[in-house]
Amino acid sequence: MNPVTAEVTARIVERSADLRADYLERMAAARDQGPGRAKLSCANWAHAFAASPEGDKQRMRNPTAPNVAIVTSYNDMLSAHQPYERFPDLIKAAAEAAGGTAQVAGGVPAMCDGVTQGRPGMELSLFSRDVIAMSTAVALTHDAFDAALMLGVCDKIVPGLVIGALAFGHLPVIFVPAGPMTSGVSNAEKARVRGLYAQGLATRDELLDSEMKSYHGPGTCTFYGTANSNQMMMEMMGLHLPGAAFVHPNTPLRDALTAAAPKRAMEIALGSNSHAPMSEVVDAKSIVNAMVGLLATGGSTNHTLHLVAMARSAGVLIDWSDFDALSKVTPLLARVYPNGSEDVNAFHAAGGMAFVIRELLDAGLAHEDVLTIAGRGLRHYQTEPFLQDGDLVWREGTAKSLNLDILRPVSDPFLAEGGIRLLTGGLGRAVIKTSAVKPEHLTLEAPAIVFEDQEELLAAHKRGELNRDFVAVVRFQGPQANGMPELHSLTPTLSVLQDKGFKVALVTDGRMSGASGKVPAAIHVTPEAACGGALAQVRTGDIIRLDALAGQLEIKVDPAELAARPPAVAKPAGFGYGRELFGGMRRTVGPAEAGASVLF
Repeated sequence: MNPVTAEVTARIVERSADLRADYLERMAAARDQGPGRAKLSCANWAHAFAASPEGDKQRMRNPTAPNVAIVTSYNDMLSAHQPYERFPDLIKAAAEAAGGTAQVAGGVPAMCDGVTQGRPGMELSLFSRDVIAMSTAVALTHDAFDAALMLGVCDKIVPGLVIGALAFGHLPVIFVPAGPMTSGVSNAEKARVRGLYAQGLATRDELLDSEMKSYHGPGTCTFYGTANSNQMMMEMMGLHLPGAAFVHPNTPLRDALTAAAPKRAMEIALGSNSHAPMSEVVDAKSIVNAMVGLLATGGSTNHTLHLVAMARSAGVLIDWSDFDALSKVTPLLARVYPNGSEDVNAFHAAGGMAFVIRELLDAGLAHEDVLTIAGRGLRHYQTEPFLQDGDLVWREGTAKSLNLDILRPVSDPFLAEGGIRLLTGGLGRAVIKTSAVKPEHLTLEAPAIVFEDQEELLAAHKRGELNRDFVAVVRFQGPQANGMPELHSLTPTLSVLQDKGFKVALVTDGRMSGASGKVPAAIHVTPEAACGGALAQVRTGDIIRLDALAGQLEIKVDPAELAARPPAVAKPAGFGYGRELFGGMRRTVGPAEAGASVLF
């Protein structure tokens, strides 16, 4: 085991000892009560399957026949979730064939940041994660299930499902992905047209045509953003069937994996020799594995929020210092857009998760001795699923990369370090994604230009006021101020300015998209401006130094002078688009480094 991985894991275990012990005690108490259906009165139990087909009713009368919950994020508006329309029927048929039953226990909302980017609805995006967690709890609280399947893919959906399911961690839980859409227009071409539009050199029709050729069918978006980082983490944490992450929707292999999930869920239920409750699958080691996977693949910065909250739900306490320490010893093994030119389909074809996991285990960077839904040991996940004469089988994945432009071994990585670093200094604590930033842009010192929201920055660019070196300070974008929307709309504009030769960077208490790329961005600054953070006292013209190599985020103003300045005041929270319904969440949400959650 790499000594840093071991040391980080040990300090997480020590830090979490009391919280983890309390969590496991609660899960043991729930497990010891036996299957939920056995505790229900006849009237309660009859209610639970009154509308089921007659065959299911007879099986559900059998006290030993397992019943599997389905919690689904299905809607037919969003490409990633549309394939789930077919999944319940596949799952129910497979459960019946295995001697059990399956029921759709409930649905969770699934919004798309790709639709709401730059719109008021983005202010609900982060909070939707905790709504999803609570919705998952509502679905499972009927207490009629022996295991559960989580049908979710995208940004807040998987973290929310994890958080909610961990409240029922005495049950085995398997995550069932839908898979990515097939590849469309190249990412380089998509970025080129976006850049032209940001400069006024392409029409809206030309931009829409390009975007439609990129986002063109069922499945997740194919860039390596938060949604596909979710799928990577579910493999690293042992919550998928091995190799399930990046198989296309509506294919025989995807259907076979979907049908295998309820069968496996019943095989690992209470009383089996392979019992694998979620509370034991998700522990400090599996959380460290998820962090290492995120760093090795250049994954989304959103998980410096989500993974913290997910871990906390299992009684495991992590912070940004853990990400930073692991990043310094975890090499970057993947170049997937926006960290490279190719998409997740090319990554999967080059060797994908099986190759990454083999490399991380062989290098001692990830923990092998973990419980997974596939069995004891993460080595299960260096295999790949195939159909052999119509049957689902697994065999060893490739031991060498099939495309060194996309995927490399630990012995010859793209970078010696991972993609996420901690920044500290006079402006607070922040994270920065470095994997897509060229070395010459990792250090910057320039005057600040302060904006209260991203619309102000975009307007200043249109007026021609930003053709110079500067650090854009976009404040009052934290969770308490306005729900911490992603500021991905800034990426094309700042990229164009950087391409013109100007030194530019972003400093914000908000989020960037999982697709954030080549412009250095210190994000999630905490304390946020609305909660006494120093960003509220920054003025245009102050010199800011961002040094990702040294881990510094400094303001060249005497600390006493900075503290004496009257802080700026946030605009009142917006109304409309449902934002008024989330006022309670804005008032009670925790800080970014604690996961920006309202649940704890």
